[in-house]
Amino acid sequence: MKRVILCILFISIVLFITSETFAQEAQTRRGGQQTQTRRGNTMQRRGAMQANTEPERPTGIEIVENLEKPENARMLEEKDFAGYVMVYFKDENQCAYMAISKDGYNFTDINGGQRVFDGTILAEQKGVRDPHITRGKDGAFYLAMTDLHIFGQRAGYRETQWQRPEEKYGWGNNRALVLMKSYDLIHWTHSDFRTDLAFPELGDIDCSWAPETVYDEEADKMMVYFTIRYNNRNANMYCSYANDEFTKLETVPTMIPGIGGIDGDITKVGDKYHLYYVSSARIMHAVSDKISTGYVPDPDKINPDRESTEAPNLFKRLGTDKWVLMYDIYGARPNNMGFSETKDFVTYEHIGRFNDGVMKGTNFERPKHGAVTYMTLDELKVVKEHWNVDIELE
Repeated sequence: MKRVILCILFISIVLFITSETFAQEAQTRRGGQQTQTRRGNTMQRRGAMQANTEPERPTGIEIVENLEKPENARMLEEKDFAGYVMVYFKDENQCAYMAISKDGYNFTDINGGQRVFDGTILAEQKGVRDPHITRGKDGAFYLAMTDLHIFGQRAGYRETQWQRPEEKYGWGNNRALVLMKSYDLIHWTHSDFRTDLAFPELGDIDCSWAPETVYDEEADKMMVYFTIRYNNRNANMYCSYANDEFTKLETVPTMIPGIGGIDGDITKVGDKYHLYYVSSARIMHAVSDKISTGYVPDPDKINPDRESTEAPNLFKRLGTDKWVLMYDIYGARPNNMGFSETKDFVTYEHIGRFNDGVMKGTNFERPKHGAVTYMTLDELKVVKEHWNVDIELE
């Protein structure tokens, strides 16, 4: 009997020790897996941060106090142009980029896919978004951008997610516009213009964003139009006139009536002004005889995309009767720019997205909120040489 009891006791002890050993090993495995997972997540985050951090490389531009106006500076016509320049930005670093094209189909980034306009230098919030570029009466390039870094807290530029409480002012709550001017795309003047401080009569605005510029023949001035939001819900387009140096707005911004949209893009075609804008993440169209009033919206959306879309921009295919409407399909994964062509501004042929259709980005991807204007052959050659761009111009 004692022998049986001792045997049972021995077996129980062995089973107890074995089970404890397996439990400890299982716990060790679980702990090791958790440690490995945490380490893997950390490495993934570090990898993502490294992937989004560009190596040190000169932007290629120079900020100057004053520009030297060329002796032959004048209003350029379509016959003077031989190519295109596009500006766009990227979310990962809140900086702006430039790409050039000879044919309007194939665009090559001038700085090897790296930033040209450094948001950390140009903006109050250390980030720029929504770049727009156009030509003026004096032949200069006019560049306007939103002053905003949506990842400012993560980047260590502020202690809060936004500059001001989101509960009251909503997403972004940015109030400055970045204004820049150049005759050669290399030397630029720069101003970071706070709309709320310049015009206290605007009241307590939430945001001002997505500025664009167009020459107003009647006023003989460059008109800047952009979105202003109030009370975290009322967003509309406003317009104002800039000084000749393009360092500030001189007139109190007034609302463009009858639209109720954002991200406007105005182009004069013949004797009509065409305004493309965004409503409920769709691209809409309106036409007027006047540059800042009288627009009659079309009730149908233009773009065919199911994903959320913003930032329409219209440019002409040089030497043809076709106009290209470009827009940011920010809801796509990955995001991309979409394109449609029109001759009559009533019917549109949808021609795909960058690198998924006839439009190509030769050395860059995932551009956001782009805008296109025109260049002369001499300007293209200067840019090609300055940035050593791999592009055929002849």
